[in-house]
Amino acid sequence: MLSLIQIILLVLSVAQWIIIIHIIMSWLINFQVISLGSPLVASIWDGLNRLLEPAYQRIRQFLPDLGGIDLAPLVALIAIYALRIVLINNAAMFI
Repeated sequence: MLSLIQIILLVLSVAQWIIIIHIIMSWLINFQVISLGSPLVASIWDGLNRLLEPAYQRIRQFLPDLGGIDLAPLVALIAIYALRIVLINNAAMFI
């Protein structure tokens, strides 16, 4: 059972890094450090959006409309951290 918890923690870590990369890439695009005119950047951006938008849409249903501020990635990161804490603190129950 401990192996299953470690696999879940690994998946949560990968999801965390994907969200962080998406956030940083959105900043770089908005501040025009990188351009979506590049095929590589555009394909990475499209892939990240296709991967994360379903989760963000569910989170946005519960968040108030703040205009141009999107808190969905922040809420997703907090949820991942909370899941990690719960799994780590309760791992002894599954041994």
